Amino acid sequence: MKESSTESSASSAIAGAVGVLRAGGLVAFPTETVYGLGADASNDEAVRRIFAVKGRPTDHPLIVHLGDADQLDAWAREIPSDARLLAAACWPGPLTLVLWRSSAVSDVVTGGRDSVGLRVPSHPVALELLRAFGGGVAAPSANRFGRVSPTTAAHVVADLGDDVDLVLDGGPCAVGVESTIVDLTGEAPMLLRQGGVSIETIEGVIGRAVIATAEGPARAPGMLAAHYAPTARVELVEAHRLQDRLRLLTLPPGTMPPGTMPPGTLPPGTLPPGTLPPGEAVRVCVGVLAPEIPADLAADVAVAGAADVA
Repeated sequence: MKESSTESSASSAIAGAVGVLRAGGLVAFPTETVYGLGADASNDEAVRRIFAVKGRPTDHPLIVHLGDADQLDAWAREIPSDARLLAAACWPGPLTLVLWRSSAVSDVVTGGRDSVGLRVPSHPVALELLRAFGGGVAAPSANRFGRVSPTTAAHVVADLGDDVDLVLDGGPCAVGVESTIVDLTGEAPMLLRQGGVSIETIEGVIGRAVIATAEGPARAPGMLAAHYAPTARVELVEAHRLQDRLRLLTLPPGTMPPGTMPPGTLPPGTLPPGTLPPGEAVRVCVGVLAPEIPADLAADVAVAGAADVA
């Protein structure tokens, strides 16, 4: 990492980030979901560097981040009314719309597909950066491919180090899981990835049902069988056993029942209940030398599907 900014709203930091993007560099920046690793979406060489740094398959499409919904027509064609409605209701916000791409969008960004994922993030630093830059920024999560997405600037630095040219520190991400992705290129809207906007919200806006993801090759980020994976082993626990297992993490020191904490697991009191988003919680568990982490992907209804930790 060549440079770091700790004042997310400073105009000088934004100006520096814009300069890096225009020069073909990589900028890690905060969004309300996770930190993104951004490059000028119109610069194929810069976008290829994203794939190289992450170790990401080049046929895995990237989301293009925009500063305003008014830019939609520059990046997509044959835009349906559902897209207009969702953009008006949910942007800026954690919703990605997959639309037929315009001629301005490169194959490098879309992985060779004729569609492109677009969104306008709501984080003030992201919006300031995107509006100052003026173009689209292609950005997956700012981590090595397949790992847990970063929700702080420190996560980015720990994972990518000198491979990113500048990191904008906007504090912890409020949502902490990826954006919801909806494909609007077919006759019916299709959910490709659960995330920060619920299906119920989407259906309420467009007035019709959203269908489940079709089987087949990955059509959007985060759809591979192994994705968002922590480095520690994750143990799936039945829902009725989850409460007792997790209660062990929050008992006061000295009150742990004998034989319940194997060597290397989190000490009592390490995780205050309900204080961390799922991605951050997994990182904390891994960082405190826990070789095994109890988890139940169905227990946290609002975020379990979005986190997609496997």
